[in-house]
Amino acid sequence: MVIEYAPLEDELGDVLDKAMRHACCTEQALAERSGVSAEKIHDAIDYRYELTPDELKRLAVALGLNEPGLLALAQNRYPLPEISGLPFCLYPLRTPHGIGVANAYIVAECGQSSGILFDAGSDYAQIERVWPKRIRKIEAVFITHVETEHTGGLEELQRILGRAPVFFPEGICISDTSAMAGEVGGGFAMGEGARLRYGAFEVRAIKTPGHAEAHNSYVVSAPALPDATQMLVSGDLIFAGSAGRGYFCAQSFADSLKRLFTELPGKTVIAPGHGPLTTLENERLHNPFSK
Repeated sequence: MVIEYAPLEDELGDVLDKAMRHACCTEQALAERSGVSAEKIHDAIDYRYELTPDELKRLAVALGLNEPGLLALAQNRYPLPEISGLPFCLYPLRTPHGIGVANAYIVAECGQSSGILFDAGSDYAQIERVWPKRIRKIEAVFITHVETEHTGGLEELQRILGRAPVFFPEGICISDTSAMAGEVGGGFAMGEGARLRYGAFEVRAIKTPGHAEAHNSYVVSAPALPDATQMLVSGDLIFAGSAGRGYFCAQSFADSLKRLFTELPGKTVIAPGHGPLTTLENERLHNPFSK
């Protein structure tokens, strides 16, 4: 399978900033722990990089980050794996978000004109530009979490393509789900371990709070092919070369990330909310937050 290129979501400065926030660590405190000057740390977070490999290693130790992964990111050499082996066709819908991209995904049986959608982009007009011509119907929509870049296009998409059931994490406020549960054809909360079958596919919800209080990741598999590669739609939990921010709770976020690295097979393809596709094995080896 050939997937078009998407830029990494984060640079070195983003990763350092997120790691400091997760650790509740100030620039001055990190300087004292690492022996790297607070000025250099501040400059790095502001995307002005003058850190030596030795300083990067010391920062990685002080923040509990994967040293080789942090160095690879700093050198613009972060490795990305070849994506293949999925037992279905995957259509990434990449739309502009800041200087990067926000991702939605369609999963469909190859050759078929209907599929299931994961997240819905920030705006229908943006999604429409990258929508695959083959797909003319959506059977269901699965929302990882409620943020504009992941749900903003949902209502208009449903109006134009037809209503389909929408599934979202337990715990989302009623005001957040008013569009999903009303005009768009019905909304349903999916809790931990809930499973749904659509044709040859099964979607299993994993509760992964931290970035948001109500945040699901979804494992997509083909039960008839138990040895086939499965896919994790990870929302804003993990990205190639980085991770999301623990806006709701840094500890919950760390626990969700650890669970991901511990429980899923290495060949699992990760379809993140931002940035390119990757695999769990690749991120175990290289992701700065995998340690």
